Amino acid sequence: MSLQTWWLFVVTVFFVSATPGPNMLLVMTHGARHGLRASLGTMAGCMTALIAMMSISAAGLGAVLKAWPMLFDTLRYVGAAYLVYLGYKSWRSPVNAEDEAAKLATPALVADSSFGKLFKSGFLVAASNPKAILFAAAFLPQFIDPTAAKLPQFSILLGTFAVIEMSWYMVYATGGLRIAPYLREARVLKAFNRISGGVFMGFGALMAAVHR
Repeated sequence: MSLQTWWLFVVTVFFVSATPGPNMLLVMTHGARHGLRASLGTMAGCMTALIAMMSISAAGLGAVLKAWPMLFDTLRYVGAAYLVYLGYKSWRSPVNAEDEAAKLATPALVADSSFGKLFKSGFLVAASNPKAILFAAAFLPQFIDPTAAKLPQFSILLGTFAVIEMSWYMVYATGGLRIAPYLREARVLKAFNRISGGVFMGFGALMAAVHR
């Protein structure tokens, strides 16, 4: 592909990735609750799912989902239900001021902040939206020169996407880290849980309601 095409891809992905969504909200929440280092697990999980879904779309699953609306709807409703469940858990999360202050003071010691658990959480949230497959199937081909070898071009686009997406993850996680001190107050933490939970449930409801 030409350098001009690549730069157009960079600018487009920069703004698409910056848009707040379930992935960014989860990264920010985990950054606030577990710290920047622990939230790397969340980022890795989200990125693994996105790279896998983009690779699957390149292999042709996007066309399959278009041809089989029932399969797409099933995946969409399962993903929406998971986001609503995640939001409900956050909304109902119990608040104990002393315990939460201790957790926020020593995020590395929080049981739920293990790399594996945060990776799984990030992976499931990112993988919960089958629209990402259709988006990649429609988006990536616009930047690929059909007269040249496709695999090297796809690899460049995928690598570029990963760098930009991870950069925004770091921005959101750092933002979460900055608000962490305020979460030592029980009333602020309770409000944070309910706002983030409500947003997750909203994303789930939106995913279930919006058609392809």
